[in-house]
Amino acid sequence: MITGGGRGIGAAIARALAEQGARVTLMGRTLAPLEEQAGALREITEVHCERADVARPDSVDAAFAGAVARLGRVDILVNNAGQALSAPFVKTEFSLWQQMLDVNLTGVFLGTRAVLPGMLEAGWGRVINVTSTAGQKGYPYVSAYCAAKHGVIGLTRALALETARKNVTVNAVCPGYTDTDLVRDSIANIEAKTGRSHAEALAELTRFNPQGRLIDPGEVANAALWLCLPGSEAITGQSISVCGGEVM
Repeated sequence: MITGGGRGIGAAIARALAEQGARVTLMGRTLAPLEEQAGALREITEVHCERADVARPDSVDAAFAGAVARLGRVDILVNNAGQALSAPFVKTEFSLWQQMLDVNLTGVFLGTRAVLPGMLEAGWGRVINVTSTAGQKGYPYVSAYCAAKHGVIGLTRALALETARKNVTVNAVCPGYTDTDLVRDSIANIEAKTGRSHAEALAELTRFNPQGRLIDPGEVANAALWLCLPGSEAITGQSISVCGGEVM
């Protein structure tokens, strides 16, 4: 089960899991991109779509209950849904702060809460939280986003200890700036606010990466897939950087 599964990193992880034979449920706020992605995957595996707003408990509970009723328990949960809004700290309104916490942190809590009892009962499960290098370090003008992503890593570590003897692993995958719609929106925002060219705005983001580039979503998907495959059982409570050496 993959939240935010209709595009970007979520879509890449969905394909990686599907190619290994997993049945996949894609979740998101809008069905159209989910169905488009599902159509591309149905030649490979069984795929379903569920509309869910990860920031709303009632929406998450209903969507996850529907998926479980259709397919049985959830063995793999990928908490990928996220949102990034920027503002200088002194101009960060409470509504922006709360939105970043609701989507990026509370959404992980709600999704995991919905599936963990079934994993514990079955004696097997994999929870993968797609966070960000913003959960491992600071970036200017995204303090609320950084705080939420740091919270996800803290939750990951605490939950990994609770489930360590239950054959359930909990890990975070932390991409640097990745070639997704979210980052393209950030580039457009830099252009609009600063008057810089597209190339200059892109360079502002890639300068953080020692390799001097954006991460490909498939690279993040490969890391997530590895955490689900045999041989990774000892990996839990980790924050795995996929960032070209930005975080060491």
